[in-house]
Amino acid sequence: MTTFQFYRFRFHFRAISAIYFPRGKSGNVLRGSFGGMLRDGAAPAVYARLFEPGKALRNVPSGLADWPRPFVFRAAHLDGLTIPPGSDFYFDLHTFYLQEPVLEPFLSVFRRIGSQGLGPGRGQATMERAEQLDLEDRAVQVNDQPHPACAVEFEPSPLPVERVRLRFETPTELKSQGKLSERPEFPIFFSRLRDRISTLRGLYGQGVLDVDFRALGERASAIRLGHCDLRWEHVERRSSRTGQAHPLGGFTGTVEYQGQLGEFLPWLYAARWVGVGRQTVWGKGEVRVLAGI
Repeated sequence: MTTFQFYRFRFHFRAISAIYFPRGKSGNVLRGSFGGMLRDGAAPAVYARLFEPGKALRNVPSGLADWPRPFVFRAAHLDGLTIPPGSDFYFDLHTFYLQEPVLEPFLSVFRRIGSQGLGPGRGQATMERAEQLDLEDRAVQVNDQPHPACAVEFEPSPLPVERVRLRFETPTELKSQGKLSERPEFPIFFSRLRDRISTLRGLYGQGVLDVDFRALGERASAIRLGHCDLRWEHVERRSSRTGQAHPLGGFTGTVEYQGQLGEFLPWLYAARWVGVGRQTVWGKGEVRVLAGI
């Protein structure tokens, strides 16, 4: 049985001063603050492991042009909100790095948000507690050591599944042949998801997946995109270092895939946790399975 293991954490805060999360940029705000504080306060090896893994890791799968970072933020529920002083808020983080220490670098940074500030106005907050979540969103409090990791099992559905309806929760960008795809045709969508999961597992977890990628891709090519109700979100961020604007948008909405989908269903469920496409580290490409029939 092939599995994919990872950790889910939820960090709870109380605002000391007002904190603003611009629309479509909450994950980017967190990623920027986290990266800056980690760079300034952590050992260089820890920063490299989380933000520059291509320089930090050895003996890993070859041929990677762009090394994925071993975590993603989940904070879209904060988009466009201003958290007033005294109010509580939270965000989630999924990390795919299974070696010790898993939790300590994140706790170390988030405990300093109160003094460093967060968001465009550098609003201050205090971290109240950290929780670990399972796949059913059940939470247990953690201190420095996590409980056992979540595990997705890539076992085909025992019953026939001929239609699957998905919702792209956050803006998603999929590339094919060097260009952005306007529609998430299943072979493109699945190949990006399959490669991401395999790469994360190979770099940070249990090793490269023992899967016949070619045969899986051939069967994926027979899956059709049926109903498709998408809209494009246009958001930009501006780099504080270079001043350049970078797009953060992509498509959101629902699609339905049709065909023999039983073996693909576990992979589609996993897309919620790992994300798919570009800029997943700050929450893009979150996908949810709405129904499998």
